[in-house]
Amino acid sequence: MWPFRRRKPTASTISISDPLLIEKLFGGRHSLAGVTVTENTALGISAFFRAGSLICGTLAGLPIRALRINKADDTRQRATSWLEEPAGPGSYTQFEWTEVVSWHLFLHGNAYLLHRYNGAGSLVGLYPVHPLAVTPQWIKDKNGTDTSQKEFLVSLGKSPFGKAQSVTYDETRMTQIMGPTLDGLRGLSVLGLARNGLGTSIASDNAAAKMFGNGLSVSGMVTPEEDVTPDEAKTIKDDLNAKLTGPENAGEIAVINRKLKFQQLSLSAEDAQFLQSRQFQVQEIARWTGVPSNLLMDPGAVSTWGTGVEIQNRGLHRYTLTAYTGRIEQRLTRLLPKPQIAEFDYTAFLRPSPEQEIELLIKQVDAGLLSINDARRIRNMPPVDGGDVVRVRGVPITASPKEGAAAA
Repeated sequence: MWPFRRRKPTASTISISDPLLIEKLFGGRHSLAGVTVTENTALGISAFFRAGSLICGTLAGLPIRALRINKADDTRQRATSWLEEPAGPGSYTQFEWTEVVSWHLFLHGNAYLLHRYNGAGSLVGLYPVHPLAVTPQWIKDKNGTDTSQKEFLVSLGKSPFGKAQSVTYDETRMTQIMGPTLDGLRGLSVLGLARNGLGTSIASDNAAAKMFGNGLSVSGMVTPEEDVTPDEAKTIKDDLNAKLTGPENAGEIAVINRKLKFQQLSLSAEDAQFLQSRQFQVQEIARWTGVPSNLLMDPGAVSTWGTGVEIQNRGLHRYTLTAYTGRIEQRLTRLLPKPQIAEFDYTAFLRPSPEQEIELLIKQVDAGLLSINDARRIRNMPPVDGGDVVRVRGVPITASPKEGAAAA
């Protein structure tokens, strides 16, 4: 199979006057700031990249477990499944696979997974396909009416004969994980929804680069106090630009053998509230992505280091990360044999400090919720003889009430 490619419409399906031409050809959105918002331009914004890498990197660090549910007592046990190598043998690691799927959801609101089967017809993995290479559509019945089933038109690379290729899969061959959706067909893309805010940030970065690249924070008009010819005016302008613009000339002193009057035409960075606007952009990205601004390295945000880190992690888990893991878990569960389910393990992420954990384990052992060996196992310590007996305040839980009272 040829590599997946972003779908390029033919000339018969698109007009050069179409305002969505950039989006259809390159996956970009034109913003009111006059710049195009694409994956690469958006991720060039440091705060946006930090938010995405924090969400996707954190999710990638969570192990994905296949658990078998015992209906008799509703307990769960680890089960062996293809989730240990979710893209199939010899492909992505579990960390890489989760990170790719999370980035697709984060940027485009959709993740598409192509099913991989072995020679016996058993599912052995799900291979991620870039969202811009896939067009979902409803399957129509014989009357031309949309059904509740989907099919996916996937654009492939060029064939050995130089022709663009595409293939259509149904839901038995491809799984779609959707973000928030309004039509049930595709998820909403943050690149599309936030294109004006992201475009403003991109334009701001471009303006800053241009300002520092020119070596001056102001522009203006130079008026000679004596008559000059057009050629002499051009020479004066070229001399000033050569001596004052460019980073290599920053701080230089220009000497011009003319009487000149300079009138500033642009605002300084302070007058234009340049720094304040860039700080506001960090807060805006924090709102769009659900990541606290202090985690985006915003110096103006309230720090929560210390005891607040645990609370902050729980808030990030509850209000941001579960929106991703819940969608992935439920889609993967549909592909596992019953009664297995897919589940992300948040244990390490939500783990308290060692002091708090030890105190909590002592209380659980004393209340009979855990045995001593259960607690030692959580702390990665070897078991001890007799440590498997569950006790309540030091009394074995199987003891009679009279024996327990006597021991107390």
